[in-house]
Amino acid sequence: MLHTLKIATSDLEVGMFVSGLDRPWLETPFMMQGFRVESAEDVDEVRNYCQHVFVDFTKSRQKDHPLLRRRLSANGSVPLKDIFPGRPLKAYTTTGNWKEESAQAWLVLDSLVDDVNAIFGHILDGGTLNVIRLKKSVDPVVESMSRNPDACIWLARLKQHDQYAYQHSISASIWAVAMGRQLGLPRHDLRSLAVGCMLMDVGKLRVNPELLQSPRSLTDDEAALMREHVAKGLEIVRESGIQNKDVLDIVAHHHERHDGSGYPQGLAGNDIPPFARIAAIVDTYDAVTSDRNHQQAISPSAAIKLLYNARNIDFQAELVEAFIQAIGVYPAGTIVELSSGEVGVVVSEYRTRRLKPRVVVLLDAAKNRLREPQTIDLHALAESGAHKDLAIARSLEPNAYGINLAELDIPSVTS
Repeated sequence: MLHTLKIATSDLEVGMFVSGLDRPWLETPFMMQGFRVESAEDVDEVRNYCQHVFVDFTKSRQKDHPLLRRRLSANGSVPLKDIFPGRPLKAYTTTGNWKEESAQAWLVLDSLVDDVNAIFGHILDGGTLNVIRLKKSVDPVVESMSRNPDACIWLARLKQHDQYAYQHSISASIWAVAMGRQLGLPRHDLRSLAVGCMLMDVGKLRVNPELLQSPRSLTDDEAALMREHVAKGLEIVRESGIQNKDVLDIVAHHHERHDGSGYPQGLAGNDIPPFARIAAIVDTYDAVTSDRNHQQAISPSAAIKLLYNARNIDFQAELVEAFIQAIGVYPAGTIVELSSGEVGVVVSEYRTRRLKPRVVVLLDAAKNRLREPQTIDLHALAESGAHKDLAIARSLEPNAYGINLAELDIPSVTS
């Protein structure tokens, strides 16, 4: 539930607990852990330094303030057509057989990886962004995802272990297209999402590599330098001649947050462009489910819970729910333990039966490696009555039990 609100200092009142400022704490005389406004003099002093602040109403004397009630009311369910006005939304159907689509997606993703490595490598060497090559690389991915998103999602998870550069950009792009497909956005909008999310961190190519590779949390000053990647990314994209507003919005605002606590402008709610709201969700999801220098990956189901708990705080609730519907609790590539004790990897889902996907079993109940992976269809088993109680018991962290997705034999998995 929303409890922290960005407010103008003109609305600040005695009794409110200030938990955040619109400037670094060290530039003010206030306590960095936050403080309660105790007098009119305190209000005046805050106004001398800040134009807006973040108020935590759980720590304020005003637990039920009109400003909070209005925001909560505004956060009621919003129809998708109101989030994307003027865009013709439609329902997609899964048309590609998973086995056939995975073979096609393998070629598409291989080509995309090569092209993105070359495009970003050229920028890193001081060159400009090759927009034409990027769009040509993205189009086949959008087409494959439109037919059957599971194949690309599965292969993107698989290739996270291939040590290719710019992994996050490619994965986030695929998550974004899956979400856009679930929302019913037209194909040209799916391409905008793919290109925008591919480029949202391109500014990091002009950030000190030592910051990017730091094995520890960054200091405040280092974090400020890292945040400059947004402006640097916009510069790169604009230099390339891209004028697509949705792409520019993603690059500029993917770190904004629903409650106004993000950067670089501290936008909130509907002031954040819709495509940037999507980018913020997929950016976060892919980051927390991937190993980073200072943090280990969490399981997909744990990441889903994280996003769900952040509804109408960091991210718009309706879009979080659309993302969950798009990828499911157990998206392709998730390592899972079955109720039998066996361990396997989800390779595809049923759009309407999220808890009964197709799973490649790799370990037996004693957690011993099987000589040959066994593919089971939990949905088909439940429908036939055979092993109807067999189900996913829990999802596991990436690399659980030493399982390396890159070692799986693709032909046996897709057979």
